Amino acid sequence: MTDLEDIRIIPEPTAARLNPRQQEDYRSEREDCLTWLLNVGKTPKKGIGYAKGTIKPRSNRIDQFYRWVWDNYGGYTTNVTPDHAEDYLRHLAQLEASGVHKSNSQKAVQTVLKWRHHVHGIDEWDPSLRFSGDSSSQPRDYLTIEEREKIREASLEYGSVPSYSNLSPAERDRWKAYLAQRFEKPKCEVSPDDWERANGWKIPSIVCTSLDAGLRPIEVARAQTTWVDVDNCLLRIPKEESSKSHDNWTVGITEQTAKILSRWLSERRAYQQYTDTEDLWYTRQANSYRSSALKRVLERLCEIADIDTEGRQMSWYAIRHSVGTYMTREEDLAAAQAQLRHKSPETTMQYDQTPVENRRDALNRM
Repeated sequence: MTDLEDIRIIPEPTAARLNPRQQEDYRSEREDCLTWLLNVGKTPKKGIGYAKGTIKPRSNRIDQFYRWVWDNYGGYTTNVTPDHAEDYLRHLAQLEASGVHKSNSQKAVQTVLKWRHHVHGIDEWDPSLRFSGDSSSQPRDYLTIEEREKIREASLEYGSVPSYSNLSPAERDRWKAYLAQRFEKPKCEVSPDDWERANGWKIPSIVCTSLDAGLRPIEVARAQTTWVDVDNCLLRIPKEESSKSHDNWTVGITEQTAKILSRWLSERRAYQQYTDTEDLWYTRQANSYRSSALKRVLERLCEIADIDTEGRQMSWYAIRHSVGTYMTREEDLAAAQAQLRHKSPETTMQYDQTPVENRRDALNRM
């Protein structure tokens, strides 16, 4: 049975309105539905399920749909139907909400009715309304070629400190205070080893690998030392670890990135937090990197690189989107699809667009 531990089965607003027997009935309904979606729901004929990262937020929107049905159709029921869904879409259309919210809500409703069609035999639903999310057609923000190089260079500066041997006693004392705060340890315990750690290769290895492979945040979190083939400049991502895919992937990286990864693998062995684990990267708190932590890293890199981010949504996906955009331009869609590990070529087609600076150059030549 699929693990549902990280998914809220009965959100608090729902629990507050149901009596104990209704809660038990609803819990059973939700567990059956979510388990099916995670195991086989994406492509039922092939037994391919959705990624947990997709279903976790979607499950909350499914719950919102159920509550709307209860409010508008006389009370608690688990028997949601295509008629309910059609009315819900008309309700969404009248809301002052973003296209992204409406599109995601529609996907949630389609998901639960897909389950009810395959498991409970209700009629298949073909929505009469379809919402288009604001960011569904193409990546909203990505790093330019120049910004990619600046981010790569900034990663080598990120968190660095002056050489221990080149500091005067007074300067060394000030830097010891800084490192004590940074590594959350008493100042008296800061040693020359902490200087080496501060100038380590972890952040450059995360950044450079992501710049080459377009790693999703979840892939940074899941990355293993066994993925790394520095001799052949490759990442070998097994299907059980590959986000949103059921195939093994072999992804090329540059020689520069392979050298940085090699340095990090050597350095990594010196840290106790990596004992008895093949996880490639941890935060200072020995946690896997997540979207929020990676966003903070990117924000700091942009500060170091003096990249203007005002009005831009600079998440870690800005790095991934830059890989797709420029790989498509330099090679073709097939190359971008392989590098980004897209199962469907339609997903990669969102990058099949000429970058704005190229279009500007074309105008100057016309």
